Amino acid sequence: MPAHPLLAFAASLSARQPYRSPTPEERRSGEQGFAELLEGREGLADLGFSVRNLIDTETGRAYTLAMNEPGTERAWGMYLIDRSAPPSLVVEVPHPASDLRTERFGLDYFQATPGAVLLVAGAHRRAGNRTADVAHQPHSLFHVITAMLAARGLPQVQFHGFGDLSAPRRDLVLSPGAGLAGEPARRAADALGDAGFEVCRSWVEPCKPLEGITNVQGRVAAAAGTMFLHVEMNRSVREDDKRRLAVIGALTRARLGVK
Repeated sequence: MPAHPLLAFAASLSARQPYRSPTPEERRSGEQGFAELLEGREGLADLGFSVRNLIDTETGRAYTLAMNEPGTERAWGMYLIDRSAPPSLVVEVPHPASDLRTERFGLDYFQATPGAVLLVAGAHRRAGNRTADVAHQPHSLFHVITAMLAARGLPQVQFHGFGDLSAPRRDLVLSPGAGLAGEPARRAADALGDAGFEVCRSWVEPCKPLEGITNVQGRVAAAAGTMFLHVEMNRSVREDDKRRLAVIGALTRARLGVK
């Protein structure tokens, strides 16, 4: 079975690739274009995106894939919209290729969740003199789109990775970012704990520096009163296929999407 287009996309990213932040006009156009795409209309073509309607070979479900213009400074993301159900959950991968294999987690969670919207940054976080680090850049197209979805009330789950030595006794760190932990975050932590993972819950104990408090998507979600779950995974978890599937299974059982 051929690899998913997202995995080839992430594998092509490099810290040396071209990248520039979109202008205010381009951000407005991108927000409008993604809203049109979400509604099933054409959108984002004026920013160089190619848009295809596809069938997922793993699930058999229809989805829309929008990919930024390759090989140019307009490296503004790959976005997938599941068409089998109304939008239910936003899955975010802000550091593909850099936070190794987080794109694989994002894809698996997208495939496990009818109605999911998957947002993947279009450049390595160190590209463009680090202006491509969308988790800390409010002027990125990635951020503009997440802010629009947060305003619509869609919950967000964002995947990150850390080195094993950064939190030696923990497999994962969960945080609501700049917001407060609600029942969905607690369900996710409990489900992951029940699956055998050692989880640091930022609302129970300090998990610094992995709490994502300065994450700009988390700040916007907190202001909008929308769920945001910052999921940090150590490298051992990310490199183990069985543990990856266990993480996705636990998050799926936690039912974080809108009802």
